[in-house]
Amino acid sequence: MTLLSAPVEYVPTGRPRISTLSRLARRHPQVLIGGCLLLLLIVLALAAPLYAGDPVNMDPYKRLQLPSAEMRFGTDNLGRDVFARTIFGARISLMVGLISAVCATLAGLLIGIVAGYVRSFDNVIMRLMDALMSIPTILLAIALIALTGPGIGILIVAITIPQLPSLTRLVRSVVLGVRERPYVEAALCGGARLPKVLWRHILPSTIPPLMVQSAIVCADAILIEAGLSFLGVGVPPEIPSWGNMIASSRLYLAIAPMTIFAPGICLAITVLAVNLLGDGLRDLFDPRAKQRR
Repeated sequence: MTLLSAPVEYVPTGRPRISTLSRLARRHPQVLIGGCLLLLLIVLALAAPLYAGDPVNMDPYKRLQLPSAEMRFGTDNLGRDVFARTIFGARISLMVGLISAVCATLAGLLIGIVAGYVRSFDNVIMRLMDALMSIPTILLAIALIALTGPGIGILIVAITIPQLPSLTRLVRSVVLGVRERPYVEAALCGGARLPKVLWRHILPSTIPPLMVQSAIVCADAILIEAGLSFLGVGVPPEIPSWGNMIASSRLYLAIAPMTIFAPGICLAITVLAVNLLGDGLRDLFDPRAKQRR
C-alpha cells in the first residue's frame, strides 16, 4: 500500500501571533495583569530621575507636610519628599527581589540537576538543604548581615541562600522523574554525551515549574527585604527603601499618614503583581491546577 503525502498548507506567521496573545489574555488574564503591572512598576522605577525629584534632600521647614501640588505625598519627619522616596524605593525592592530570584533560580537549578542525576551526591546535597530549611530565613539573613554590615550585595546573598532548598528540591524531583524516561535512556544508549542529554532532554522539563517557583521566590524576597529594612538590618538608612520609610515614619502615622501608606501600598501592589504573575504561570503550564480549584 502506497502512502501519499498530504500537501502542506502555508500558514502565515504574522496573524497567529496576535491571536495567540489575545487567546492568552482570555484564558490566563492573571499573566497579562501581573506581567503588565510589574512591567509598569519597573519602567516607573527606572525613569525615576526624570520625574520623581530628589529623595535625599532634607528641609526641616517642610517636615510632616500634607500632600500638595509641590509635594504629591507630603514630606516625612526630616522634610524629605515622600513621593520621590517611594519611587526610588521601588528600585531597591525590585532590584533585590529580581536579582535574588535569578540567583536562587540558577543556583537551585544547578544543584538540583546534580542532586537528581548524580546519585552519589544526592544524599549529601539533600541533607545540606535540610539543614538550611531548619534555619529561619529572617534569622539567617540577620546573622549574615551582622557579620559583614548592611549593604545591598550582602542583602541579596542573605535572601538567596534560604531560598535554595525549595528550588533545589523542585528541580531534583523533576530530574528524578525525567531521567528514567525512555527517550533519555535511548539518547544515552545512542552515544549522546551526558552534557548534551542534560541540555536537550532534562533541562527543558525543569523550566516551567521553575518559572512558577521563581515568581514566588521574588515575592518572598521583596517582603524579606522590606522586613529587614524595617528592622534596621537591610539597606543602609541613607538609601530610600520602603521598609526604611515605614520604620522611620511609624511614630508619625496620625500626623502624616501618607509617609506609611505610600510605601505600604506600593509594597502591596508589587507583591500582588508578582503573585498574580506566578499564579497565572502555574495555570498556564499546568491546566489541571485551575480545574482543581
